[in-house]
Amino acid sequence: MAGARTVVIACVAALAAGAGVMAAFQYTSPVEIDHESLRKARLMEDVMFSRAAIGGPFSLTDHQGRRRGLEEFRGKVVVLYFGYTFCPDVCPADLVAISKMIEALGPAGERVQPLFVTLDPERDTVEQLALYVPHFHPRLIGLTGTVEEVGTVAERYKLYFKKVQAREGPHYYLDHSAYIYLLDEQGRYYGTFPPGTWPERLTSVVWELLHTLPTAAR
Repeated sequence: MAGARTVVIACVAALAAGAGVMAAFQYTSPVEIDHESLRKARLMEDVMFSRAAIGGPFSLTDHQGRRRGLEEFRGKVVVLYFGYTFCPDVCPADLVAISKMIEALGPAGERVQPLFVTLDPERDTVEQLALYVPHFHPRLIGLTGTVEEVGTVAERYKLYFKKVQAREGPHYYLDHSAYIYLLDEQGRYYGTFPPGTWPERLTSVVWELLHTLPTAAR
């Protein structure tokens, strides 16, 4: 019986602790909520748990000044990445991983189209993108547009970004989610990879997708 009492006491203590946690959660003052962080979390959860429709067509200007639409790449797997050329670390690392993945696929890599959409169109002009994207892969296409156009595309892909002013001077950086999006040969959303995904993992998943496409798309 002593053992049973111990179990009962432990359960009561756990329930009391849980109630305390719930009470603390329920009575958190709304004033303390960081609405920007909440928006960021909700967008991340939309992607993580597929809570909302993700993706859709778009038309932007490439790094050679030509207007490009997603429909142009039908029949290819699209690897879509959002970032900005002044990004100091995450964006370059992910673009390198994407480039290594395409090379590792060999001839099958010809059926993959990498796209880089800037989230900083005010600085990432056509000329700036033309200097930036060749550093990663010759087939990487950089895309820019108006602030409104870029915002619309980011919203369709449930991507968070916000301009953050530097502590000193007129400079700013972007706080943004850094998913690597995968679209199938029809331009439909297939899934995402987290930032920092190894090239080997990217290669494995994209290879599998390429070999499950209908014969006409190969």
